[in-house]
Amino acid sequence: MRILLIGAGGVGGAFAAIVARRKFVTTLIVADVNLSKAEAVARHAANAGVNIVAETVDASSQQSVASLARKYKADAIVNLCAPLFNPPIFAAAFETGCTYLDTACNLSELHPTEPYSKMGVTLGVDQFAQHEAWQERGVLALTGMGVEPGLSDVFARFASDHLFSSIDEIGVRDGSDLVVEGYAFAPTFNIWTTIEECLNPPILFERERGWFTTEPFSEPEMFMFPEGIGELQCVNVEHEEVLFIPRHIDVGRVTFKYGLGDDFIDVLKTLHKLGLDSTKKIRVGNSDISPRDLVAAALPDPAKLGDRMHGKTCAGTWVKGIGKDGLARETYLYHIIDNATTMREYGCQAVVWQTAMNPAIALELIYNGSWRGAGVFCPEAFDAVPYLDLLAEYGVPHKVQERISSSGLVLPNSGLNQELLRS
Repeated sequence: MRILLIGAGGVGGAFAAIVARRKFVTTLIVADVNLSKAEAVARHAANAGVNIVAETVDASSQQSVASLARKYKADAIVNLCAPLFNPPIFAAAFETGCTYLDTACNLSELHPTEPYSKMGVTLGVDQFAQHEAWQERGVLALTGMGVEPGLSDVFARFASDHLFSSIDEIGVRDGSDLVVEGYAFAPTFNIWTTIEECLNPPILFERERGWFTTEPFSEPEMFMFPEGIGELQCVNVEHEEVLFIPRHIDVGRVTFKYGLGDDFIDVLKTLHKLGLDSTKKIRVGNSDISPRDLVAAALPDPAKLGDRMHGKTCAGTWVKGIGKDGLARETYLYHIIDNATTMREYGCQAVVWQTAMNPAIALELIYNGSWRGAGVFCPEAFDAVPYLDLLAEYGVPHKVQERISSSGLVLPNSGLNQELLRS
């Protein structure tokens, strides 16, 4: 497979390091507006078995992306830029007939008068609106194929198909005990995207009510994360899973909550109060710059924090309902990774690596025919079993934890992986 990677940031660098080791890849084109960054990623991922080249691209230009895709006869375009650039990259993939993957949907727009109760333009709505056009063209677009959204949605599909006969609630819960030495505030993921999803009105779903929004950081709850991370306060933020899951799974309620911590939330609230979360450009001296871009430029690059980071990060999907045996069941399906492991094996910090492995796995499933189709899809549209099998083959299997209460008490058979469940 010939893959055109758009974006040589933290996730792009981790993706390149991962796919360069997989036999299904013949050529990887690493493209970024900054050629030196693309070249650095290409050098880091260098593998004698894969042709890796670096190129310059303007991700805001459909023509620029399409030209590169044609130059290298790309089979797939993997968009690992900020979601701001989704529309032109998505359009370039359609134009050139390339399989398309991203890790986050097109950005949302707030309801003009009641943003904290009513939906505006939802995440990815423009992408899904083009489903029939992609279907007629015979090309596959897979949106939201990171870790969250992405792997969390695969977990939801697996739980629905194999663990539960009916589902009352699905809640994606993300938390970590990561510490970055030497910084009072150092986000481990793209701050531009973090501000977007945390300060926008969170989305919730209820069967009787449909989708609706609420206040940022609402419904705080304590959630017990496994393998030593411990109990963290989690709050609502805007995320695609709440929109994706009800498209394919019959469920009473869906939420997404991050374990952000009080300090992180206080910083985000302060940025908002000062207007530093704005994307509208203002005049500063002889330049026009958006406050959010300024904040991003002032903070350390998440991709370069790995050697200062310690701890684990956990992404998972908490499902409550009736099991296949007719009894009440509460299960947390999760994936956890230690920063020391990803740094040792790939030279990438844990958060970006955990995001990047998922489009790699999805592409391999598309290549071998396990996942197929034409149109615009989210991960729940596909069988979860081959995905989780390949995740284990990559050496990072998921785990399943049976719970007896939302406080996090765990039954003795916690930590079962998929293969044990199926045996």
